[in-house]
Amino acid sequence: MASQPTENPQSIYDFTVKNAQENDVKLSDYKGKVLLIVNVASKCGMTSSNYTELNQLYDKYKNQGLQILAFPCNQFGDEEPGSNDEIIDFVCTRFKSEFPIFDKIEVNGDKASPLYQFLKLGKWGIFGDDIQWNFVKFLVDKDGQVVGRYYPTTSPLSLEYDVKSLLGLA
Repeated sequence: MASQPTENPQSIYDFTVKNAQENDVKLSDYKGKVLLIVNVASKCGMTSSNYTELNQLYDKYKNQGLQILAFPCNQFGDEEPGSNDEIIDFVCTRFKSEFPIFDKIEVNGDKASPLYQFLKLGKWGIFGDDIQWNFVKFLVDKDGQVVGRYYPTTSPLSLEYDVKSLLGLA
């Protein structure tokens, strides 16, 4: 689970999270990149389309500064029940994803990851600040600020214009 940031975090760069191997990763390592942060699940009805399109978006813009960060979450319909190793195996074998997969987290409730608590402060969802389901997407600019929140049903490829704008390509 993500560790606590400094008191009153100013950007996502104030957070340290665990990768799937449970090693600490400072999000400040991604300074200067445009980030797409997504809560993912392996057994969701939207898994195939989201991973396929996330891969396409990543492949197209990773060399221009896009980084996708995937956070497995099992809070919705028990759709991410596996261990970190099982999740990595599934994502890398079935979808050939190259973007980082992090430690499984919670995105809502008392045990919500501090990173997700911060992300939810930036852009409100239809039900207040709670994440509605798997594959909610947060777009973060090069300064570590949340600039967009997209619903689970939003196609990753439909974010291409917003990504290009933040990368200075539009």
